[in-house]
Amino acid sequence: MSPAQELPRHLLENLTTAVLLLEQNLQLVYMNPAAEMLLAASLTRFRGHPIHQLFQEPGAGPDALRQAAETGHLFTKREAQLQLHNGETLTVDYTVSPIAEFKRTQLIVEIFPRDRQLRISREEELVNKQETVRALVRGMAHEIKNPLGGIRGAAQLLERALPDEDLKDYTQVIIDEADRLRNLVDRMLGPRHLPEMKPLNIHEVLERVYTLAQAEFGDQIRLIRDYDPSLPEFMGDKEQLIQAVLNIVRNAMQALTESGQSNGRIILQSRAKRQFTLGSERHRLVCQVKIIDNGPGIPENMLENIFYPMVSGRAEGTGLGLTIAQAALQQHQGLIECFSHPGHTEFRLLIPFDHAVTEQQTTGAAQ
Repeated sequence: MSPAQELPRHLLENLTTAVLLLEQNLQLVYMNPAAEMLLAASLTRFRGHPIHQLFQEPGAGPDALRQAAETGHLFTKREAQLQLHNGETLTVDYTVSPIAEFKRTQLIVEIFPRDRQLRISREEELVNKQETVRALVRGMAHEIKNPLGGIRGAAQLLERALPDEDLKDYTQVIIDEADRLRNLVDRMLGPRHLPEMKPLNIHEVLERVYTLAQAEFGDQIRLIRDYDPSLPEFMGDKEQLIQAVLNIVRNAMQALTESGQSNGRIILQSRAKRQFTLGSERHRLVCQVKIIDNGPGIPENMLENIFYPMVSGRAEGTGLGLTIAQAALQQHQGLIECFSHPGHTEFRLLIPFDHAVTEQQTTGAAQ
């Protein structure tokens, strides 16, 4: 093969865009390394196979590709959902370009992943919402705590001046309720001190939560541990992270218990994510903790607001557990995401390993 003929293939091999070449009958002829990586498939395995064995677009099928081959018209589709051969789902933009060669038509398919951009946008929106909420809560706390202090002080003065001891029961109610409201506002503000960063393995947190959950709920719900034992230590506040994970697990257990499910289960899973973007910042390594339950799910109209204070699906709930959990993760430059539908609710806690503990740090800490 001449250098001139070799050049186009060399260019395709080094593109970061996923490119596939299909025959008119939609059998795969070629895909470049970027496509192999994106679709988690090898050209050797899928060459000559129908494209639907590699991926499918639920609800669309191969008709659009066949029509492009028959008419010779280029088309582009935005934010398409592709179901891959391994069960994963990708959100992509793709363009199909028919090319006529030697009295036959082939299709060039260019695929542009959107998952990363959509996730970055969603995470930035989540972080911005949390910052807005925290600013509002701080302002509201100031406006509430000042008059509460005055009410409490006046009740104490009134209590001293009352001639009848029985009347002091009423002033004590005022004092107790003022204290309760002040504590509620303090909880809305989240952690009141900077995190105490120490060498920590995430499994110390998960095992503590596992023990507490078992003690609280017994055998009502099955707890499943699915850990990656190779995860390194990082600098974190153990108590804050235990509280964050425990709040989510308790919510899941209460939802399962109240739904009356006989097969309720919660999975505690830990994994490492490499070259992962949180918000607009890319991290070499991120700790991902998933808390998955098979309960009734979170109502769609609540899902976007569950991290706001006072938002709860339970009549007796304060709606502060997830707000506190999110605030704790933000103290660790991380965040919490939630995905839910009936039968599956998944919370993802993401914490950068940027400050992973080295062997030298661990030795120094032990000394």
